[in-house]
Amino acid sequence: MEKVKKGKGKLIIISAPSGSGKTTIVRHLLSKVEGLQFSVSATTRAPRKEEKNGREYYFLTPEEFSKHIAADDFVEYEEVYPGRFYGTLKSEVERILGSGGHVVFDIDVKGGLNIKKIYRDQALAVFVMPPDTDELKNRLIRRGSESEGSLEVRLSKAQWEISFSGQFDIVIINDQLERAEEEAARVVTTFVAS
Repeated sequence: MEKVKKGKGKLIIISAPSGSGKTTIVRHLLSKVEGLQFSVSATTRAPRKEEKNGREYYFLTPEEFSKHIAADDFVEYEEVYPGRFYGTLKSEVERILGSGGHVVFDIDVKGGLNIKKIYRDQALAVFVMPPDTDELKNRLIRRGSESEGSLEVRLSKAQWEISFSGQFDIVIINDQLERAEEEAARVVTTFVAS
């Protein structure tokens, strides 16, 4: 995939297994780090009840997603679950860097590592680690959006994703949310200032 033109802005990659708290940490970063703007990913999954198209995700049909792949519109994309695609549109990264901002991604592990490979030192890759699998399972159950089958798929996938944590620049263990949020804010603030 062709690289999006680099700007002076930095890219912050936040990856974690589903239910680890990455979205909560990204929201915290957006409220604390000046110039940080959220990169809205595209997905073929259906929106959850509180989600809005263009805010959390660009919700695309599989056909629309395929057309974007064919047009080379993505910086990266992955089939994260069977038949469920996620990707980062080049236009989204260009929009934020072009405005002089810093990009923050709430992204799956493979997508995050792909962005890190492209942008290298311009990007900081942060892995949010759940305290343990029992707590991760409890968080997913409390979310209320998982069937028994999808819960097992997510937990199995989490083990696989955790195996990539050593390839990230920073690992933050989210065993206490406030501490994890503050650690993330400190690390990201230092990185964008460098």
